[in-house]
Amino acid sequence: MSASESATTPASGAWIANQPYLLLCITAMCWAGNAIVGRLAAGHIPPVTLSFLRWTAAFLIILPFAWKHLVRDWPVIRKNLGIMMLLSITGISAFNTLQYWALEHTQALNTLLLQSAAPLVVAVWSLILLGVRLTVAQALGVLLSLTGVLMILLHGDLVTLSNIEFNEGDLIFTVALIIFALYSVLTLKRPKIHGLSVAGFTFGCGALFLVPFFIWELNARPVMQLTTNNLLALFYVAVFPSTLAYICFNRGVQLIGANRAAPFFHMVPVFGTVMSIVFIGEHPQPFHFVGFALVLAGVFAASRKQSA
Repeated sequence: MSASESATTPASGAWIANQPYLLLCITAMCWAGNAIVGRLAAGHIPPVTLSFLRWTAAFLIILPFAWKHLVRDWPVIRKNLGIMMLLSITGISAFNTLQYWALEHTQALNTLLLQSAAPLVVAVWSLILLGVRLTVAQALGVLLSLTGVLMILLHGDLVTLSNIEFNEGDLIFTVALIIFALYSVLTLKRPKIHGLSVAGFTFGCGALFLVPFFIWELNARPVMQLTTNNLLALFYVAVFPSTLAYICFNRGVQLIGANRAAPFFHMVPVFGTVMSIVFIGEHPQPFHFVGFALVLAGVFAASRKQSA
C-alpha cells in the first residue's frame, strides 16, 4: 500500500476500514435513528441549536483521536482550504441545520419519500462535477430499490401517495438533500489525508460556521431546556449519526465512489422501519418483506463493481 493510500485509511490495516458495504450500512442505520430523534426533538430543541451542539460535541469527541493526524496533515489541508471549507459547509453546517428545520414543519414520512430521490440527485452532481454517468445496472438498481422504499413507506398501498400533503418543510428538506448530494460527490475531491483529519476538520469548521446563526437563534427563539430527554437526544446525534456515521460514509465513498454509494440512502427508511418494529412494537406486514427484498436487490445491483 502506498503512503497516499494509507493516509486515507481511518485505521491502517483494520479489516472494517476496507469493507465499504458494511460501512455504508452502519451509516444508514445511524441516520435512520437521526431522523427519529430529530423529529422527537422538534419543538424542544431549536434546529440551529441542535445542529451546533451536535457538531461541537462530535468535534470534541473525535479531536483526541484526530489530533496527531490533523497536525501531520495540516500543510495539505491549508493548501486545500477551499474544498475543505466547502465540505464543512455543505455536509456539516447547511445540511443538518436545514434537516432539523424541515422536521419542525413536516412529517417523517414526507422526508423519507424525498430522501428516496437522493441517489438520483447524486447522479446529477456526479455528471456535472465529475463527468461520471450512471451505468445501466446502477440506474436499474436505483429504480428497483426506490420501488422497495415506496412499498414500505406506503404500506403497499399506492393510494396513500395521493393523500400525502407537502408543505414548506418538504421544500426545506429538498434543498437540504440537494446540498448533501453535492457533499457526497465533493468528498471525492478532498485531499489525500487521513479520514480522521477530514472528520476532525469538517466537524470543527462546520460548527464554527454555525456560531453566528446559533447566537441569532438564542435571541430569536426560546432556549433549549436541560431536560433528560434533550440531553439524551444530543448525546445520540453527536455520537452515532455524526462521529460514527460520517467517518463510515466518507470512507465508503472513497472506496466505491459516490454513484455506487448513493443507493445506500435507500437503506435509511428500511432501518427506520426495523427500528419502529423493534423499539416501538409495530408489527411486520407482508409489504415490509417485499419492500426489504426489493431494496436489498436494488442496492446490490447498483453498488456492485462493474466488470471491465
